[in-house]
Amino acid sequence: MKPEQKVSGFSKMSKRKKLRWVVENFFRNPEEVTQELMSFWHKDERQQKIIDDFSENTLSNYVLPFGVAPNFTINGNNYCVPMVIEESSVVAAASSGAKFWQQRGGFHAEIIGTKKVGQVHFTYTGNAQKFEAIFPQIKKELFEKTEHITRNMQKRGGGILDVQLINMTHLEADYFQLKAHFDTCDSMGANFINSVLEEFACILTQIVDGHPSLKEEKGEITIIMSILSNYTPECLVRSWVECPVADLGPFENETPEEFAFKFEKAIKIAHLDISRATTHNKGIFNGIDAVAIATGNDFRAIEACGHTYAAKDGQYRSLSHVEVKDGMFKFWIDFPIAVGTVGGLTSLHPLARRSLEMLGSPGAQELMQIMVSVGLSQNFAAVKSLVTTGIQKGHMKMHLVNILNHMEASEKEVKQAISYFKDKVVSFTAVRDYILKTRKSKPNDSKSFVYEKK
Repeated sequence: MKPEQKVSGFSKMSKRKKLRWVVENFFRNPEEVTQELMSFWHKDERQQKIIDDFSENTLSNYVLPFGVAPNFTINGNNYCVPMVIEESSVVAAASSGAKFWQQRGGFHAEIIGTKKVGQVHFTYTGNAQKFEAIFPQIKKELFEKTEHITRNMQKRGGGILDVQLINMTHLEADYFQLKAHFDTCDSMGANFINSVLEEFACILTQIVDGHPSLKEEKGEITIIMSILSNYTPECLVRSWVECPVADLGPFENETPEEFAFKFEKAIKIAHLDISRATTHNKGIFNGIDAVAIATGNDFRAIEACGHTYAAKDGQYRSLSHVEVKDGMFKFWIDFPIAVGTVGGLTSLHPLARRSLEMLGSPGAQELMQIMVSVGLSQNFAAVKSLVTTGIQKGHMKMHLVNILNHMEASEKEVKQAISYFKDKVVSFTAVRDYILKTRKSKPNDSKSFVYEKK
């Protein structure tokens, strides 16, 4: 259905007017759609107003499952980890990995670095050597003249760590950048960093335009943009698990040594083959993203950084590593991640706030370690399934209920189907055929006709 009209001033309309315009122009049954979208509004008007203000042109709320993965032992502390994700097997896999390693010493994690990066990109048409010669003075003023922005962050132990002038003229004519490193403590820090960078741009322009040694050059400075970078290779977490190879079992059809051999080969394949590495790393993000969403953090920034880091040596590779040596099995990941536990959605979103409370109100560094450990757990469980039973057996068992819901199965049919497929391969076709067969044996069941007709 094509819209019957264009619209102007949409963002200034009330929420109800926006909803009315959308449903009347894009849906066949406006009244039904209106009621459906409104049914997801928060019953507390104050909470709904907060949620509406997170975004623009909000019509309703999009619901995702809020689940938990228990039994995570990380650095000797026990966690029940909140996860928001729609993929049925993810929480189960993370929980399975957590329980497996809880019995073998748990996860270990450490912070390798907390530096975040911001850049001012600009052009300068004057003498590069003379410009570089006065940079120490520029750098001093950049620190001093942004203190009104950084003062509170400094009190918390953060702030600007360093500023460098990067000459990029060998790649693009007249192109330079200021590259700044920051520590933003328990906040993700995007707004703080961008505010400092924009102030840097103003200060830099004023100094260059008025500096005596540059005036005779008649060089012009043009600010292109000032923005943080989501690539933070020095904001890094390491998480690992280890145990004797003999303690990895027991397994039904193979020895612990055979499992360790196949597991090691699977990780090496993900380092060698891009196609496998992509799916391999996606599994890591399954875990990390789910915790990021639950805690109100930016999973898109985490994804962008992680994927860039996976290709840092020129080829996209596995983010996780394994070593089987001298009878010991060690599996680990070094992962760049910038998150916050104060500011943004972390305090405004009611479930994000409860998620952090569930985790014991961690600081940013502790949350970084939790999230990366969940990603490693997810990865271990996935690879473990791949090299033993195969991924589909567990995944499709979890997906069975989704298929049954798609077929509008009754509670009785769901129970019967779960029992029937307990020792059988689950597929959409197999489940559909089973449901249709059971309904055909009951001629009074109207759903039999509905699905045969479809």
